[in-house]
Order: sequence, then C-alpha cells, then structure tokens
Amino acid sequence: MSDQLNKYLFADQSTRVQHVKLDQTWQAGLQHQAYPECIQNLLGELLAAATLLAGNLKFDGSFILQIQGDGPIALLVVECNSEMQVRATISLREGQEIPADGNLQSLLNASGNGRCVVILMPDQKNGDFAPYQGIVPLEGDTVAEILEAYMRNSEQLDTRLWLSADANRCAGLLLQRLPGQGGNQQLSDTLETWERGLSLASTITHDELLELEAEQLIHRLFWQENLTSYEPQEVNWHCPCSRERVADMLKMLGSAEIEDILTTQDLVHVACNFCGKPYEFDAIDCAALFIEPEHLPSSNTLH
Repeated sequence: MSDQLNKYLFADQSTRVQHVKLDQTWQAGLQHQAYPECIQNLLGELLAAATLLAGNLKFDGSFILQIQGDGPIALLVVECNSEMQVRATISLREGQEIPADGNLQSLLNASGNGRCVVILMPDQKNGDFAPYQGIVPLEGDTVAEILEAYMRNSEQLDTRLWLSADANRCAGLLLQRLPGQGGNQQLSDTLETWERGLSLASTITHDELLELEAEQLIHRLFWQENLTSYEPQEVNWHCPCSRERVADMLKMLGSAEIEDILTTQDLVHVACNFCGKPYEFDAIDCAALFIEPEHLPSSNTLH
C-alpha cells in the first residue's frame, strides 16, 4: 500500500480529522542520511506534521516548516508541496556532542534563541497568492506542542497533533476545529463535538499511531461517530536534485578548481545538500563538463 494522507469530517462539519503514516516515503528520505536516533525521530515527527498541515493548502505551491536552533541542531527543514511530494533535511553544528536522550529543547533551544518558521510559497506561475512567512519562538517540549501553539496564536485555529517516528516509519494524527458559523446554540454544539473528538483522539498510543493503518486507527478511535471520509492523497518523497544539476554546479566552480581537486583524489564527490544523495565524477566526467556539445564524441561507449 502506498503512503497516504487520509481526511475525515465530523457529521456537523465542525471538526476535521487527518491521518498520515509514511513508510516508503520515510525510508526514501533516510536512504542517504544517517542521524542519531533522537534527531531522526524529531525529523520524522516534523515530516508527518508538515504533511498533515499541507493537506489543506488552497494554492499550488509548497508548505515549508523550519526549526532554527542554537544547540547541536542548527536547522531542521521539511517541505511538502501541493502535490504531496515531500523532502526533509537537517544541518548539524560541527563539534557539538549529541546526547542520546536529547530532546527538542536541548537539541535546538539550548540558549532560548530557537525559532519555528512557517512558510507558504506559491508557485511562481501562481499570481493569486503572495508568499507568507510566520515566525514563533520554540514554546513547547515537542514538535506537536510548538505547532499547536502556532496554529492557535497565528491562525486562530484550535489544533491538536499526535506525532510519532522511528527508524521504520513516521506518522501523525491531526484534529482541528473549523471556524464556527451560526448562532450561540450551534457554536455550543460544535464545541461539544470538538471536546468529544479531542477526548477520543487523546486515547491514542505511540504504538497504535505507528503500526495501525488509517482505517483501523480511525475506527478504533471514532467508531461511535458518523465521519465523512474523503479520497486519500498519495504522499511521495521527492528531491529535485539530479546529476545534471550537480554537473552545472561543478561547471560554475571552473575547470581549474576541478583539476585541483583531482590532483588529490580520483573522484569528485558531491552530496545533495538537502537529501544527501551522493554523486561521483571521475576525471573523464569532469573533462566532459568543459567540452562544448558540438565537440563531444558521438560514441555511446560507457567508461
């Protein structure tokens, strides 16, 4: 089964429920990266959260979450676009020890200067929406608490998140109270729906979130509720790095610098700054970068 974002709505349309569990996507993201467990799990939780929050984008573009820190982690970045393609990365500070029991505050907010940045970036061709950036302090002990505070204070939306991650998968559940309409009685009824849904969702466990598929989990939590379900959205890992883009970067360095690198090593090693995917160029590859296309040999022989 492919990784999916699943959406549901309570009968009175006052509260939405969303669930995501990423297996293949998470494994693709970790394929070229090796992080300590505490850092890996933070990134997985942020990836699940970004997927849940991006599921309600009203424009073509990207939803980006950045947590900037002053501890061993300098930067956590996750991006999910309107096609539900995701990517994620971490920048670590050299020379700083990473404790095995490190948490969000100790790893990112050691001196209280950490920030969470939420960015909405429309496609360049989309002129109807302007880019948006919101910045909030790291108030909370978990990714979920920080984003709940952001949604409550910046977006005026009551939102609860349950997030889990390990080496195999990451997953999340979102409960969100939609803006109310109508009179006091209707608002009272929708508040009751929200509080009932919150009470039910709060019974979820870490293992249930990671192991159960959406249908099983939603039934276990809300079996007494009349929920409307919507068509799932497939989620995939996607980083636009490519050998061609790396080649263009090497060209910008110039032949002299490339030749200097090759005097000390047989290959030029380059890893994508975002996903960590490695690329290698030998002396023949590098020489070909600076040959005009009309002067390249027509042979298809591989070396």
